[in-house]
Amino acid sequence: MNRNLHRTESHPLGIIKAAIQEYFEGRHPGEFRFFDDLRPIVKTEANFDELLIPEDHVSRSPNDTYYVGDGTVLRCHTSAHQAELLRGGHAAFTCTGDVYRRDTIDATHYPVFHQMEGVRVFEEDDWGGEGDGTAHAEAELRSTLEGLAKHLFGDVECRWVDAYFPFTEPSIELEIFYRGEWLEVLGCGVMRQEILEGNLPAGASGKRRRAWAFGLGLERLAMVLFGIPDIRLFWSGDERFLSQFKAGDLTTQFQPYSKYPPCNKDMAFWLSDAFTENNLCEVVRGVAGDLCEEVKLIDEFTNPKLGRTSHCYRVVYRSMDRSLTNEEIDALQERVREEVVGQLGVELR
Repeated sequence: MNRNLHRTESHPLGIIKAAIQEYFEGRHPGEFRFFDDLRPIVKTEANFDELLIPEDHVSRSPNDTYYVGDGTVLRCHTSAHQAELLRGGHAAFTCTGDVYRRDTIDATHYPVFHQMEGVRVFEEDDWGGEGDGTAHAEAELRSTLEGLAKHLFGDVECRWVDAYFPFTEPSIELEIFYRGEWLEVLGCGVMRQEILEGNLPAGASGKRRRAWAFGLGLERLAMVLFGIPDIRLFWSGDERFLSQFKAGDLTTQFQPYSKYPPCNKDMAFWLSDAFTENNLCEVVRGVAGDLCEEVKLIDEFTNPKLGRTSHCYRVVYRSMDRSLTNEEIDALQERVREEVVGQLGVELR
C-alpha cells in the first residue's frame, strides 16, 4: 500500500500537500519543518497513550485499528508522531503520511488514506504573559486555518463548530461554504497541556508554553477540490486519471471517463459473535481487493422464535480499468462466501 502518493508532485495528494506546505512557509518563513517520510508502524503508546486517548475508546479496538504485533500498530493518524517530534525540539511542524483504519467499503472510505498533522508551540512572550496563553493559541489557530482554507479553496465563508478530541481542549472543527454546501475541512484545537509539558525536550526553558494542533485528510480535500468521485482513483495507475493533474495546479477539475459496468451480488447470513461490518469488509477486501466498489447492508430481520438476526449485504464489483467477466465475478463471490463462513463463523442462508 505504501506508494508514497503524497510525495509524488503531480499526484492530487502531492499537489494538496505541497500547497499546504507552501502556505505555512509563506506565513511563517523558515519556522515550520515538514516531515513526510516517518515510518507508519508505531508503538501503541504513541498512537493512543501519548495522545491521552482513553483505554475504552473505540479506536483502540482491533475492529477499527490494524495491530501489527505485540505493542505495535499501523498508525491510524499522523498525530501518532506528535509527541516524538515535540521531544525532538520541534516547535512548529507538519507531518504527512499514510494512515490505516479498518472501515466500510464505499466511494469515500479506504483502509489506507493520507493525513497531515500540524503543530505550533508558543512561549509566554508570544502572548505577553497575560493569562495562560490558551486564548492566544486558539485565536492564532483560527486565523491560520481560515487562511489555509482560503489558500486552497478561494474566498470561501468559514465557520467553526465545537468538537471533542481527547488530545485538545478546546476542540473545534472548521467548515467552509463551498459550491453551495457546508463542508467539514479539518479538526483542531489547543493541545492538552499534559501532552505539551510531558514532551518538552531536556533543557527546555522554564517559560510557560501553549500549542495548537490540527489534523486533516488529504483525500477528503482533494476529492472536494478536484471533484474526484471515488477514493479508489487515487490508487489508480490509469493515465486517464493521472495525466489530468499537474504539480502546482489547484484548479484542475476531474473529467470523468467511461466507467466499466458494475455487478451486484447479494449474500444473506445469520450473524455470529465474531461478525462486525468492519470484519466483513476486511474479508471481502482480502478476496476482491479494489475490484469491490461497495459493501452495503440492504436488509435485516430478527426471528423472535429462533432469537437470531439475519443480514443481507450487497457486494458491488466494478473494476476501474476493465470489464469484469461473469466467470471471475462468480468465482470472487464464491470465495467471499467461503471466507465469510470460515473467518466470521456466520451461517449462510
